[in-house]
Amino acid sequence: LGVAATTFGVPTLLRAAPKTINIGSVQPATGPLAVIGQGQRRGNQLAIDYINAMGGIKSLGGAKLELLLGDSESKPEIGRSEADRLIKEGAVMMTGPFQSGVAMAIATLCEQRQVPFVMDVAALDAITQKGYQYTFRVFITAKGLVGGAVKYLKMITKEKGVMPKRAVVTNTADAFGKGMSGGFIKFMEKSGLPIEIVDRVQYPLGIHDLSAEVARIKAAKPDILFPVSRPGDSILLTREMYKQRVELMGIFCPGSPGWYEPEVIKDLDKLILYAMDNVPWINPASPGYQQANAAFQKKHGKYLDTNSAYAYTGVLVMADALNRAGSTDPEKILDALKKTNYADHPVVGGPVQFDEKGDNKGAMTALIQVQPDPDPLKRVKVVAPKAFAQTDKLFFPAPQLWDRG
Repeated sequence: LGVAATTFGVPTLLRAAPKTINIGSVQPATGPLAVIGQGQRRGNQLAIDYINAMGGIKSLGGAKLELLLGDSESKPEIGRSEADRLIKEGAVMMTGPFQSGVAMAIATLCEQRQVPFVMDVAALDAITQKGYQYTFRVFITAKGLVGGAVKYLKMITKEKGVMPKRAVVTNTADAFGKGMSGGFIKFMEKSGLPIEIVDRVQYPLGIHDLSAEVARIKAAKPDILFPVSRPGDSILLTREMYKQRVELMGIFCPGSPGWYEPEVIKDLDKLILYAMDNVPWINPASPGYQQANAAFQKKHGKYLDTNSAYAYTGVLVMADALNRAGSTDPEKILDALKKTNYADHPVVGGPVQFDEKGDNKGAMTALIQVQPDPDPLKRVKVVAPKAFAQTDKLFFPAPQLWDRG
């Protein structure tokens, strides 16, 4: 008992407990993107809990991580002020914030404050084109997203022997929505695919009525819809297309949320079946994913998706850098981040490695499709690439919205 109660002559009860290391997380926890922001917070926290349960930051004596929370409310200026508040409260690293406009504002602040910033989700290329030294991106870039979209679109039309002739692009009129859809249109023009984009319909983030926009879509008579959307507008868009009986071969999202979030799958039910999305996604075969997803479902009753899984991955990468740095000194953390080679993550792609701009060289997309399954939590399936696929079935063209029982 005497030996068990002491370590190197220092009584266990008298030894100092490991210190706490604060990580700042700014996500859109309220406002039009609250569903996503809350999921990202949960993903961040799930990683914090996992790291702490595994012994904390071992190079720092088992120091525990603590998540400091900020809410951007989907507004760049508020996201920046919240990040500033968290840094003043002791955050040694920052993560978040889902929206590219908010990420740009936080990146500028972190450069001024010399605080390492690891973006878990934010795709706009311009964020890492500014020469910032303290900003890193675990997520894929918008350029990488649209490149994946064109690749999978070519695959689908070749495999199914069906080529849409007319298309409409829709997007939210925020930084990501405009940048992503604009980039996709440019890629399509150079793709060699004989699909004419006959209209581009834009609308404000958080809009509550898309009847006029859907009437415009219907008038354009597209064969396929390319929406860049969030959960709220994807629900409005789909229900209004059902109401106005817009005929389509299918819905193919070039890369955005709105077509895989658990709340959307449940809300739209059969109406969202067969929607396809080119998106950075979970790796269903990864032991890391299986462990994290089981814990996430047990706690929240939802599966890890793109956003929550990348929020989880971002914190794992931060903890790895802290452990290798063996310090909370920003310059040592910065040096460790630059040398990152983190493979034990739950998402599709190679090891997380940052290039000279701070972008993840291992990031890539998968093609997912919502398919019939009695369990809503199992309806989203990886259909490509084959190395990560959960099924060899791909439905295209899809039954019309009003022909699904």
